[in-house]
Amino acid sequence: MNPTPHTSRVWKFGDDINTDDILPGKYAPFMVGEDRFQSYAFAHLRPEFAREVKPGDLLVFGKNAGLGSSREYAPEALKKLGIQATVAKSYARIFFRNLVNLGIVPFVSEEVVDRLNDGDRVSLDLATGRLVRGEEVFVLDPPPPFLLEALKAGSMLEYVRRHGGFPGG
Repeated sequence: MNPTPHTSRVWKFGDDINTDDILPGKYAPFMVGEDRFQSYAFAHLRPEFAREVKPGDLLVFGKNAGLGSSREYAPEALKKLGIQATVAKSYARIFFRNLVNLGIVPFVSEEVVDRLNDGDRVSLDLATGRLVRGEEVFVLDPPPPFLLEALKAGSMLEYVRRHGGFPGG
């Protein structure tokens, strides 16, 4: 986790973006290789995404982000591309958990989703939830301390490997 806020691009998607939209099944790691599958993220919706996304860019979704199959490799592709956070109006439960487990902060805010536009330049402080676009400041509910500890390790699994248990547990 990069704790220092930096300017990043907003990639905005609509409602009901499913895991097959994020990473189509035909590009799963076992089909194209562990070293390449992330290069197919959003291949059918936004073919330029994997080429142009930068580490720290922000994904913004409408309602029900990540519905469908519980394909962990969809959020894993985002992680490999350097995505550290997403904002959505709501998430499918399993996708939300997969984001957390992989060390991507899933913020929830209808207001922020409605106010941000594709291509906006923003700065996000992951620890405080402070999101800045120009002169506008949005305050997202910050992640709980246990999640921040796990994110510093890179993921929940990495935290458990290093510390022998869950943060705060």
